[in-house]
Amino acid sequence: MRTTFDLAGRWTWALVADGETPVPQEAVPLLGRTVDAQVPGAVHLDLLAADLIPDPFVDRNEDEVSWVSRCDWSLTRTFPAVVGAERVDLVLDGVDTVASVAVNGRTVGTTRNMHRRFRFDITAVVAETNTVDVRFTSPYTEAEHWERTLGARPSAYPQPFAFIRKMASSFGWDWGPTLPGCGLWRDVRVETWSAARIAGVRPLVDVFEGTGILTAHVDIERTDSGATLPLHLEVEVAGQAVHAEVPPGEDSATVVVAVPDVRRWHPRGLGDPHLYPVGVSLWSGKEQLDEHRTRVGFRTVAVDRAPDADGTPFVVTVNEHPLFVKGVNWIPESVFPGEVTADRVRTRLEQAADANVNLVRVWGGGVYESDAFYAACDELGLLVWQDFLFACAAYPEEEPIRSEVLAEARENVVRLSSHPSLAVWNGNNENLWMRLDKDWAAQPGGDLTWGERYYLEWLPDLLRELDPTRPYTEGSPWSGSWAHDPNDTDHETFHSWDAWNESDYAVYRDSSPRFVSEFGWQGAAAWRTLRDAVTDTELRVDAENVRHHQKAIDGHTKLARNLARHLPPTEDFDRWHLQTQWMQVEAVRTGVLHWRASWPRTTGTIVWQLNDLWPVTSWSAIDSAGRRKPLYFALRDLYAPRVLTIEPGDGDGVLELCVVNDDDNQWKTTAHLARRRLDGVPVAELSHPLSVPPRSVTRVRLPSTLAESSDPGAEFVVATVDDLRAFWHFASPGDARRDATPPEVTVTAVTGGLDIGVRSAHLARDVLVQPDRIHPEATVDSGFTTVLPGETAIFRVRAPEPLDAASAQTAFVVASLRDMIDPD
Repeated sequence: MRTTFDLAGRWTWALVADGETPVPQEAVPLLGRTVDAQVPGAVHLDLLAADLIPDPFVDRNEDEVSWVSRCDWSLTRTFPAVVGAERVDLVLDGVDTVASVAVNGRTVGTTRNMHRRFRFDITAVVAETNTVDVRFTSPYTEAEHWERTLGARPSAYPQPFAFIRKMASSFGWDWGPTLPGCGLWRDVRVETWSAARIAGVRPLVDVFEGTGILTAHVDIERTDSGATLPLHLEVEVAGQAVHAEVPPGEDSATVVVAVPDVRRWHPRGLGDPHLYPVGVSLWSGKEQLDEHRTRVGFRTVAVDRAPDADGTPFVVTVNEHPLFVKGVNWIPESVFPGEVTADRVRTRLEQAADANVNLVRVWGGGVYESDAFYAACDELGLLVWQDFLFACAAYPEEEPIRSEVLAEARENVVRLSSHPSLAVWNGNNENLWMRLDKDWAAQPGGDLTWGERYYLEWLPDLLRELDPTRPYTEGSPWSGSWAHDPNDTDHETFHSWDAWNESDYAVYRDSSPRFVSEFGWQGAAAWRTLRDAVTDTELRVDAENVRHHQKAIDGHTKLARNLARHLPPTEDFDRWHLQTQWMQVEAVRTGVLHWRASWPRTTGTIVWQLNDLWPVTSWSAIDSAGRRKPLYFALRDLYAPRVLTIEPGDGDGVLELCVVNDDDNQWKTTAHLARRRLDGVPVAELSHPLSVPPRSVTRVRLPSTLAESSDPGAEFVVATVDDLRAFWHFASPGDARRDATPPEVTVTAVTGGLDIGVRSAHLARDVLVQPDRIHPEATVDSGFTTVLPGETAIFRVRAPEPLDAASAQTAFVVASLRDMIDPD
């Protein structure tokens, strides 16, 4: 049987003085000394732990440590003798990125791809005591060499990430720092085996008339002595075991197992995500040589792109059931992904599931995520849209890039094939669109190869060979062919960024794209997260350290411009902080509710973005410290199975109540609508019976007595259906009357924290509790909440230790839209 010796844990770093890269002046003091390292990890993390660099996430220290990425480094450790097997392999699940690997002074392999696994035969070089040395070349040395050799090409960012198969966003993005590092970022081990081993298992599933069909493609590696052995495989699932003989010399086999009366795997909102354990074992006679264990879920998945009267839809269908996709975009959890634990990944995905998300898109500027990520999605019923790793740049199609791209794609298609959560493969992020939208052809390097053959030829060919069971889309956005603009609202997928970059979120209501695979709005990180990242005595909007934690081009300018359309300007940081978070919620709410009400023309939204990888003002719903921003709670409501929204009607703009029922059961109830004054007194009221069919939207046109107001600054409309509410405010916040009395706040100490009650004699619009202002680890159970006159809203704040009720009286712990507008 195969045995394993784990090499994770303590290693040692050393600066390489005789490598390809000149030693920067800042690195000279490290020559000749060693630094303790942790594997998995990254060089920046270990230098930080040794107090050799400042925290790159604080102030502008990112710039102070830029020299680290311009060095060559060596990572070393020892391991004991390995005996009793024909073959000894060194297995590295993740090498970041360009490295030579030596054991006992002899080079056993080289790497140039962060997204692949490597296995090197070290049988001939192992001894009683062994030293493994991994020498890393600076990612800049590699990327800039190939940029010069192959020719620079258009890119959204001035970094050479397209010339190295490394996490693109480690070179910086419009929400992330420029910290391309190096290290062993996934597990490392020594494996021993004899005769033969299971080299790979590719289990594909289908369902036919209630019977699950598992087709297991198994690859085998043999030693010289194992080459002449007859072998046999056993594949077992759900009590069904099938055997297959593997003749001498053969290195692959396909085994088909039928599972009658199969229980299907369902995504969230459609049923339980049932999983079946699968065991694959390899035998020589009665001796078991190896085994492989995984899980599968039996389900069908497709994307309906059959042309219709409006253009080309993009309908994700699971188990023959069309879905409205309630998605989020996922970026790497850290700019140093080697530090991300399985528990951290699980927590973030559980947060997504708790927010009623049913699909997570793994974005193309990051990494193919860990096995733990996809396993958690399987268990939580979260669908995965997986980008191939290309984003926002023209990518060379020449060698050596091409071979690395296809090798990494092949490996990861096989690695991820068992996961029922994996639903869609996507060729790239925005490259097909940018080719036209940014007129790459007219830019320097625009006449060179740019990646089109990857997306339209090589990757789809590879999927047809390895995994024809899952749908593929050539890009995001993409309209199906060059016959249409890649970002056409009438055809397939659409990215909505003009609103943020140039206009206002109100324009979301101007169109109903077929599928919105990216859109979003910026909002500041939680107050404590920014406070920890900026050491200035006083936080100021225009402070250099605050601005450094804003990476979008003209990001602060765009925020100010967009805020000015809705709220009075402010130089007060606390008020500005609240305003950005409020506007982020309003913008995303406007888009999601309009597009949900546009079903079945619009069939999904994937909000940019769920998470962050450092403390920053960005589009995220959860910041880098794991603190949930107000947007998170808004998503939980927006993505609920049943929602209400009041929308201007198409054409004439008359208000309509849209009742969205994304449930398999009919919704029979009554809608109560009222136009009220700010003190709650009704001006006009209406009750309307509802019978909303499953998975559909019902629209109720409001009569003029409700839809029009002669005093817009003093009135609002509220719709109530069961326990759901929707509001329409006739006036923008800056034009609303401000003479209402402030809300009354009560604080009660309870087990585990505080209950904060908010009650008002007048409409208290968008009340928010910021728990991190009370305690760094405190949480709250809701975001912006509008409180009707005479009602009380309870915010439940919880913390790992008792909280002082007086702490909730601190400024801005409890705030509302009124506090964002009025300086007093």
